[in-house]
Amino acid sequence: MNSIFAFIIVLGVLIFVHEFGHFIVARLCGVGVEKFSLGFGPRVFGRKYGLTDYRVSAVPLGGYVKMVGEEPDADISDEMLPLSFTHKPVWKRILIVAAGPGFNLLLAVVIFFVLNLVVGVFVLKPSIGKIKPDSPAQISGLQAGDEVVAIDGTAVDSWTDMAGLISNSEGRSLSVTIRRGGETATYSMRPTQITDKNIFGEEIQRYVIGITSAGDVYTEKFGPVDALYQGVVQTGRIIELTILSVAKILSGTISARNIGGPVAIAQMAGQQARQGVISLISFIALLSVNLAILNFLPIPVLDGGHLLFFLIEAVIRRPVSIRIREIAQQAGIFLLILLMILVFYNDIANWISGWTPLGGN
Repeated sequence: MNSIFAFIIVLGVLIFVHEFGHFIVARLCGVGVEKFSLGFGPRVFGRKYGLTDYRVSAVPLGGYVKMVGEEPDADISDEMLPLSFTHKPVWKRILIVAAGPGFNLLLAVVIFFVLNLVVGVFVLKPSIGKIKPDSPAQISGLQAGDEVVAIDGTAVDSWTDMAGLISNSEGRSLSVTIRRGGETATYSMRPTQITDKNIFGEEIQRYVIGITSAGDVYTEKFGPVDALYQGVVQTGRIIELTILSVAKILSGTISARNIGGPVAIAQMAGQQARQGVISLISFIALLSVNLAILNFLPIPVLDGGHLLFFLIEAVIRRPVSIRIREIAQQAGIFLLILLMILVFYNDIANWISGWTPLGGN
């Protein structure tokens, strides 16, 4: 029940923000909105204010905003022409369509900004927990409990900074400065190369000195400006990883089994909810970026497909023919049906086997 409730919260927030982006920019651009729906299918309940019917529909796996004159061949009365989407300049139509996924990206930035400002960021200290036998660290004299404070004179404040400097050493000798019992000492060692796996499960070569983290963390707090900057940076990193993941799945580098649907989202939402509100909110930010990238893909039916047609229209100075758009829409629907079949198959198979996407057993 916890997973279902968390799933409803996560999906509800993502859908509302996405559709609100389309809605508010449409209204700012002078386009009339006939329906603002959370969900698809039959209307369950709602209320009409002015021209717009605000509703909750029966199928909660999405939502939509129906605008006046949204279809190029729609029959529109003369008094409604000023509110017609199709009759607006192409740059306004581009803004309206891009606003949905754009608001999803904005949501991620806002979430990270608030978390950075109120909670801060948990940073893993460069403290040594264990030392592998016969490793450069052991041979050089490092001990469990030591805290690394500098690599080749460059101060390090986190395990990530330290690991990055060691990995980028390309095997050259390093001077590692540590703090032990209130005193500092410097040791010289040459990292060794190992074969490891990255977050995508691909084998990579990297340099290490043979230490593991003690697991100590501290909280780094930010002022408003730094919190916003970090929010943008964090969102940018997720965008980069999401695009890389999509590219690797399409190229076959990553198994398509990693593509999850509603069941996978519900399971992960439940897991995050059990870890606390902050984890669930961070999960919403992650999914919001994923939803934005998915919608920006140039696939007909998705926002990215509409944007592609509008960009072509802006270049050739005339709308793409209705026939071409109809064919493209049919192809897009076919692709989405195939994708839905795949994600539901993955959800069922992974649920039965207890397998976790991009996480192994």
